[in-house]
Amino acid sequence: MNVRAVFFDVDFTLIHPGPTFGGEGYRVFCARFGISVDPAAFGQAIASAASLLDRSEDARYDHEIFVGYTRHIIEQMGGRGEQLDACAREIYREWAACQHFELYDDAPAVLRALVADGLRIGLISNSHRCLASFQSHFELHGLIAAAVSSSEHGYMKPHPSIFEAALKLLDVAPREAVMVGDTVGHDIEGALGAGMCAVLIHRGMVPHPREPALAAAGVPTVRSLSELPPLLSGRPL
Repeated sequence: MNVRAVFFDVDFTLIHPGPTFGGEGYRVFCARFGISVDPAAFGQAIASAASLLDRSEDARYDHEIFVGYTRHIIEQMGGRGEQLDACAREIYREWAACQHFELYDDAPAVLRALVADGLRIGLISNSHRCLASFQSHFELHGLIAAAVSSSEHGYMKPHPSIFEAALKLLDVAPREAVMVGDTVGHDIEGALGAGMCAVLIHRGMVPHPREPALAAAGVPTVRSLSELPPLLSGRPL
C-alpha cells in the first residue's frame, strides 16, 4: 500500500539542542544552584544516562523519568549537594523552550518536499515541549497536519496508543504511514508494533549497530532527511 502520511519524531530528528544543553551549558545551570561540575565529563554522562529513558514499565508519561535522567547526568559530571534535584528540574523545564534548539539544516526543505508530493506530515514526540509552539517558533505552519506529544497523550513511545492517536488524527491506516525517528526502541520498534512502516535517521558517520538487522526487517536507515523524498515518492514500503 502506498504511503499517505509521514510522522516524525522531534528531538534529534527535526531539531537538536544548542549550547544550552551541552557540557558548558550544564555547568552554567549548575553554577546557578551552587553546584560544581566538569563539562568534559558531559559526553560520558549522557551515555551513562541513556538507559534510564527505557525504564518506564508501562510507558506512561512521567516527568520524573526525565528529571531523574537529568539528575544522573549532573551526578556523573561530579555534581553534588542539596540543590541537585532543583537544578535537574530547572533543566527539565528549560528543555521545553524552543529557543534553546535549532532545526537540522535538511528539515525545512524535506518537509516542504514531502507536502508538495501530497504526503501528510505528523509529529509524535516524547517531549513535554508544546508542539504548537514548536511549529510557530520554527515557522512550520502549513506543513504539519497533526501532532501528538506524550505529555498530553499520557503514554510515551513505544506504547502503541500514541501512534494510534496520531494515525486517527490524519485518518490513515497503519500500513499507509511511515514513522521517521532516531531511536530504535521508541520510534522504530514502537511504529512497527503499531503496524506502521519506519525509517531510522542516523546522522553519525559510524553505521548504527542495528542497521543490518533493521534492513533485514525492511526498515531503511538514512543519514540525512534529504534521502526521504526519493525513498518515499510513489513507493510502497
